[in-house]
Amino acid sequence: MRRARKGFGLAVTILLLPFGGYGLARTGILPEGTPLVLGLLSLIVGFVLLPALCEERAPFLRSSSRLTARTLTGERSVDLNRITTVRLLTTFSYGGPYRALVVRDIHGVRLGITTGRSRGMLRRAIERADSTAPRDAPRPRVSRAARAHLNLAPRRGLIVHTVLAFLLLTVGLSLYMSVVIRLGGY
Repeated sequence: MRRARKGFGLAVTILLLPFGGYGLARTGILPEGTPLVLGLLSLIVGFVLLPALCEERAPFLRSSSRLTARTLTGERSVDLNRITTVRLLTTFSYGGPYRALVVRDIHGVRLGITTGRSRGMLRRAIERADSTAPRDAPRPRVSRAARAHLNLAPRRGLIVHTVLAFLLLTVGLSLYMSVVIRLGGY
């Protein structure tokens, strides 16, 4: 858990580098265009690194109740019998949308599931939790888009999620770059 926080902190620090560069450029320690260069590098590294921190790389242990996989921040093991939340993370590349199901269990462990076999295990765990949990027991909170991606709900929720994720990404990147360009003095 500590490695995950360090990895997330590193990614956020990278995204905030241009603002520190702006302060140093204002005092004359760094050249004038430093925030722009730092912003472009931070944008590339930060937005690639943030989603990949908890994503499974090579699953090496699966059981009916646990899913263990290697991530960029080390080995993570999620208890499938005690899932608290499941949400869908969508990013985009040249080939189209790339989706990862981010699962969090009661212990706070977070794992991004990308393989078909792991998705099948997660689907069965959610179905089991929905059918066997007593009415007053807390059930896992599964987003509408995650249910659609797991074929537990109509695909309509996945379309809305994809459009909103695309808009959020493009508007967020545009605003970030506008601020960095403005700070760079251009």
